[in-house]
Parts: sequence; structure tokens; C-alpha cells
Amino acid sequence: MHHTLKTLALGAALFAAPMLAQAQSAPPINANPAAVQAGAYNVEPTHTRVLLAVSHMGFTTWYSQFTNVSGTLTLDPKDVSATTLDITIPTNTISTTNTKLDGELNSPAWLDTAKYPTIEFKSTKVVRTGHDTAKVTGELTFHGVTLPETLNVTFNASGVNFLSKQYTVGFNATGMIKRSDFNVKTYVPVIGDDVSLIISAAFVKP
Repeated sequence: MHHTLKTLALGAALFAAPMLAQAQSAPPINANPAAVQAGAYNVEPTHTRVLLAVSHMGFTTWYSQFTNVSGTLTLDPKDVSATTLDITIPTNTISTTNTKLDGELNSPAWLDTAKYPTIEFKSTKVVRTGHDTAKVTGELTFHGVTLPETLNVTFNASGVNFLSKQYTVGFNATGMIKRSDFNVKTYVPVIGDDVSLIISAAFVKP
């Protein structure tokens, strides 16, 4: 038994060693927004999430998420106002960890994902608000309705992802919408009308 454990430990160490060495030699990421490479980027969907938070009868805050986000970002750190953002979210990726509830949310009573398969956001204005923050206003198309909405965006860092070898830039963003504005009114106001958006997004150079 002791010999087996030693063999397993040695195998794990040999497996981890190249990764550890690679991580230690990886180029550092840069938290300075002025250092971001200008140009066009694509959403990196594996590490991009759109979280939703809504009051559940006032007792708790209920969370869900969308995944498989796609889209493009064009930016120049020397002219943040010229930034453009175009994002598409597949509505049928809604997930709450509750299969029954996921089915309800896909139904016509809620998101009606068969009729409205995507949510889209296209930026119209970007205003820098701080060293690493900005307000991004755009047209949000959701459930057949298009309205202007604003996201508060914070730059995280940029650099080469040592695993994918891709130059990556990352942001967090927050916002809030009223779902009734988009004709999603089921159980309002018992289930909250205000929906908080919590977004973590990675973009990579094509």
C-alpha cells in the first residue's frame, strides 16, 4: 500500500511539474489599461459568464447564468470612446442548477427561447469614468424588445494566457434591467422585476 501511494504521488508530481514550470515562466499579466493591445477581439466563451440575480419573494436572491456567449470587441486604449462591442447570448443556455426550473424559464411564460433564441447587445457609446472603468451604453435586444441600457465596466488585466497562448483581455461589468420592460412579467412583483447583471468577460485576439 505504501509503495502504491509513493508511486501515485510520484506520477502526480511528474504530471504537474511541466505545468508548474510553464506557469512560473508565463509572461506576467498587466493590470494597466494603457498597455492593452489595440485592435479587434473575439469573446472567449469558456471563461465568459453572464449572471442574473433577482429577488425571490423577498426571502432570498435567486441566481442563474447564461453561457456560450459570442461576439466582438474593438478597442484602442488611447481612444476608449471609439470602443465598439457586439455581444450575442443564446437564451437556451439559461442555467439555475435546477432542471425543472430551467425548463420553465425556457417556456413561453418566461424567456420563450424557441421564439427568441438570442439576447443581443450592441454598444452605442463608451465613456471612461476612471483609470480602469467606463460606462458602456448600447441597444439591448431581449424578448423581442430593444431598449438602451448601460453597463458599468471595470478592466481587469491583459496579457498572454500561458495555457492557450492567446493574448487575452478581461473585464467585469454590472448593470440592471427591469424585465417587465422587455415583456417578461411572470410573477411580478412577487418575483423581482429588477434583474441585476453580473458579467465576467474574456476576449482574445483572433
